[in-house]
Amino acid sequence: MNIKSISKFLSLILRHSPETIQLPLDDHGWADVDTLLAQCKAHGRPFTFATLETVAAENDKQRFSFNEDKTRIRANQGHSLEVTLDLPVATPPEFLYHGTVDKFIKAIRTTGLQKGKRHHVHLSDNLSTAENVGSRRGAPKILTIHSGRMHRDGIPFYLSVNGVWLTDEVPPQYIAI
Repeated sequence: MNIKSISKFLSLILRHSPETIQLPLDDHGWADVDTLLAQCKAHGRPFTFATLETVAAENDKQRFSFNEDKTRIRANQGHSLEVTLDLPVATPPEFLYHGTVDKFIKAIRTTGLQKGKRHHVHLSDNLSTAENVGSRRGAPKILTIHSGRMHRDGIPFYLSVNGVWLTDEVPPQYIAI
């Protein structure tokens, strides 16, 4: 398995479907590293601890974190599973960005950005990240989010350890398309 395919597989099992390899996660989304490696091997996807360290360190979006002694690992955000990430409320910059494509613009104008099956709406503090996210599904459309105003209006924001800004929803009045 190459680094990219391991990263995608880890995203699947740590964010959405740990049952794919019968991997137990605690309430905060942490998996025991030894158990993860053993279950991956048992399910035909073996890799080493050194490879796991490389995947976590080199992932372009820094999706994964180890605990201090590297005995546990979890996804930083993007879960569709019920997990408690314990992220503190944070004050966002005045503007954040979200990348999408044309086919979603009409719905966004009506309902804003919704978290769907995930725990939060994901926002970035730079245009290039939003453009990369939007381009996964076609020609990107970048939305400017009036996050400072949202925050002043009492809508909480959280900052994940990899720099992704999270909120429960973005109502349409805070979005410039």
